[in-house]
Amino acid sequence: MAVTSRRLRPFAAAPAARSRRAVSLVLAVGLIVPALPAPAASAAASGVSAASAASAVSAASAVSAASAASAVSGAEIPCPHPKIVKPSAPPRPVPPPADPQAMRVGGDALATHGLVIPAGAKQPPAVTATTWMVSDLDTGEVLGACGPHVPQTPASVQKTLLAATAIDKLDPRKKVTIVQSDLEIEPNSSAVGIVAGGTYPVSTLWLGLLLNSGNDAANALARMAGGGGPDGVARTVAAMNAKAAELGALQTHAVTPSGLDGKGQFTSAYDLALIARVDFANADFRKYVLTRSAQMPAQRARKVAGFQFQNENKLIYNYPGALGGKTGFTTIARHSYVGAAQRDGRRLVVTLLGAEAAPLRGWQQGAALLDWGFTQPAGSSVGHLVTPAEVAASAAAAAAARGATAEKATAPGPGVAAGPASRSHGWSVLVAGTVAVALTALPVLLLLTQRRRRRKSRD
Repeated sequence: MAVTSRRLRPFAAAPAARSRRAVSLVLAVGLIVPALPAPAASAAASGVSAASAASAVSAASAVSAASAASAVSGAEIPCPHPKIVKPSAPPRPVPPPADPQAMRVGGDALATHGLVIPAGAKQPPAVTATTWMVSDLDTGEVLGACGPHVPQTPASVQKTLLAATAIDKLDPRKKVTIVQSDLEIEPNSSAVGIVAGGTYPVSTLWLGLLLNSGNDAANALARMAGGGGPDGVARTVAAMNAKAAELGALQTHAVTPSGLDGKGQFTSAYDLALIARVDFANADFRKYVLTRSAQMPAQRARKVAGFQFQNENKLIYNYPGALGGKTGFTTIARHSYVGAAQRDGRRLVVTLLGAEAAPLRGWQQGAALLDWGFTQPAGSSVGHLVTPAEVAASAAAAAAARGATAEKATAPGPGVAAGPASRSHGWSVLVAGTVAVALTALPVLLLLTQRRRRRKSRD
């Protein structure tokens, strides 16, 4: 696979970010191993030797051997962008420090700020999106990407994470009474028009969220999913971050349920694809995002008339086989987009961040990338979307590795009989062999820690 990626430099993490990065590092160590075909992952889980596991990794890596070699060389292929005059906009927030291991989740070839496509693939269209990715919703294959793991501010595509977290928690037929705090959103930001004291079905609030990008609907849904109390929104935001970690979305950190800008709020094109895969597996979500228009019921007690609202995602009106998606925009994040379509039995999803509206709007850039993706032959890929099962297995493997290391440190010396407690932990030694590949990443983590400490001491 003729692709390249840029060498990443270690850096010091801010104190507030250290706890989140620690979780990411633990997961990423394991996720390097599950980025394989299923047989290799199953072999590791069933207790084969470390040599067999390493052999499986080598076989799985053969597809991206050229990519891995170029990654080591530090080269990078620039992403194709049209020449435009960018409008004036506030500076984007400084992203969190890049985690070299988390950047490789889904495959080594994805650890790049530049372009990664299969060998022999034609050049993808030039788009203004800063980062993007095209992947297969069903097989999990990543067909191509530009900076897939580079953190960006999400805008309203964050609502797809709210849906992935809360859509199964709320009965769509339940009626919700709106409180004043639901309406506390940024002035002039997107609202669907619900009113305090009004009562609306949960299904209508989801439509207001996904069609009209209502930040007021996001607050109401988040509050209810979090128990309905004054801390409901905060509880749901915490659940959104837990969901992201469960999915392996290591560049994602939510601060608001709606995607309105918040300090430290980021996601990536890769993470959005993981989230979209969950959303499009849900029948209610698929129904909502393909709905062209909906009716907001009148609130007679509040003397508010009913009204109709439209789906803002133009893909569903203009792209054959469109499955729906979500648009997003803030002046800081610029335009973001998630869109899916099906053709000839394949379902592809495009995720893009940091785009400008000219010469093509976000959905049009998504459509162009989908067209490119559908030209790629089935089976061609540069990486894959990890599954929650892989993430869980990776965490278990890392825990087993830590347990094996601790047992080795406390094992009895030569000639000393092992007691019952030692024998009861003997399984850890066997498990350790199966996670040997994951352990190869630990020196990298130690090196990063040492460099941080040296920097701190110089400060």
